[in-house]
Amino acid sequence: MARGYSLHLGLNSVDPAHYDGWAGRLNAGESDACDMAQIATSMGFIDRRVHLTGRATSEQLIDDMLEFAQTLESGDLLLLTYSGHGGQIPDEASDEDDRYDETWCLYDRQLIDGELHRLFNRFRRGVRIVVLSDSCHSGTVVKLRRDAGLLPLSVFANQMAQVGHDSPATLSAAPSRAAPIEVTVAAYNCQRRSYLALQAASSGARDVEPQAGVIRMSGCMDDQLSLDGKANGLFTANLKRVWNDGAFCGGYRLFHQTIVSRMPPTQTPSFMTAGDVRAAFLNSKPFSV
Repeated sequence: MARGYSLHLGLNSVDPAHYDGWAGRLNAGESDACDMAQIATSMGFIDRRVHLTGRATSEQLIDDMLEFAQTLESGDLLLLTYSGHGGQIPDEASDEDDRYDETWCLYDRQLIDGELHRLFNRFRRGVRIVVLSDSCHSGTVVKLRRDAGLLPLSVFANQMAQVGHDSPATLSAAPSRAAPIEVTVAAYNCQRRSYLALQAASSGARDVEPQAGVIRMSGCMDDQLSLDGKANGLFTANLKRVWNDGAFCGGYRLFHQTIVSRMPPTQTPSFMTAGDVRAAFLNSKPFSV
């Protein structure tokens, strides 16, 4: 009998000591993680782990993923969710076409995308993995400055109105979930030797197809920003609306497309697959064990 496991990381800030004095304040990273864990609970997952802000570290994520890789059998489902800032660091080995590696900004350091791929490669054939990332990523971050992750109130209010949100009249600007490039590069330079070792260890991981099947949804496309909110990030808020306490009927692609239909044109969630993603997995109800 298949079993469900989940890991949820939500950050409302990061450790300024590692991020060049930048705390990366957000409103809803933690609540996103808790809400996604509640969905896992409602779907009968037997092991649900939630790590918020100071506990959402690279070591914790890696330890949990390695344990899950040893535990999960063919047919089991792993739900991995991340809500926080996305970033980039220089890729001196030129593994990426744009010479940058995408990252999740965990509390203690940035987790390189290649590290995630390397972890996925440890899972057995037939394991199903769903990754939901309510963050910015890829080309978005290259052009951002410390103050560039904010949208004017008029733009934000218009986007919120399009998807049924109340206008946040008390806000002067809406934060995005993109870490400024000057912050992520400064953090990289301060710990360059450590990051180089991590990049070397995960080099080529993206070129190896995992035996497990991986479905990944992210909060926006490469040239866009994922918006934070009062209660949830915009991607997570609309995911919850579409999910509708489990009333949604359809597979993962329809789930993604329906979420996209509720989003403003400036934020289009992405959908990717890797490894052995079978039709039965794609067509199954999201989060069904």
